[in-house]
Amino acid sequence: MTETQNSRASVSLLRALDDPEWIEWPKGYNRTEAAALFGSLVSRLESDFSVRCMSDQDGQDSSEYGRVTVPADSTVCGTRIVVCISKFGSLALICADNPGAFLGTQDARNEGELDDGDLAKVDRALVELGYSVVSEELLETAYDGPSLLYVERPTWSDRFFGIF
Repeated sequence: MTETQNSRASVSLLRALDDPEWIEWPKGYNRTEAAALFGSLVSRLESDFSVRCMSDQDGQDSSEYGRVTVPADSTVCGTRIVVCISKFGSLALICADNPGAFLGTQDARNEGELDDGDLAKVDRALVELGYSVVSEELLETAYDGPSLLYVERPTWSDRFFGIF
C-alpha cells in the first residue's frame, strides 16, 4: 500500500469511528477488555525492550485510554518512545519523546531521535495485538468531523486522544 493509500485508509478509519453522540468513548466500550489489551501491550514492550516501561491508563474525561513509555536509555537513539492508546477502535500513536515534540515520526527519524528498528519493534507489537497505528502527522491535521469539540482549532488528535 502506498503512503497516500495508507493515509486515505487512516482518514477513512477516523471518520468511521467519529460518532458525535459518543465523544469520550465509543458505544459498546468495554473497560475490562481495554485494560487487558493495554496490559498485554505493556508486557510486550517490556519484553521487546528488556526494560520496565512506565504506563498510565484509564484517564478520566479523555478519549485517550493510556500511555506506555519506553525509557530513553533502552532505545538506540537515547530518546524515549511514547505510545498513546485511544479508547476508539484501538487507535495507537507512536511518538518520539512526547506527542508534539516533533512534527511526527518522520521528523523525529530525520533528526536522529527515532531509530527505524525501535519504531518497527513498537509498530509490530501494536499491530500483532490488534491496534491500528495512526501517524502523528495525520492526527495533527485539521479535524472536520461532526463531533463538537471545545478546542479553538481542533485536530484529529484532539478528537481521539484529547481531554474533554
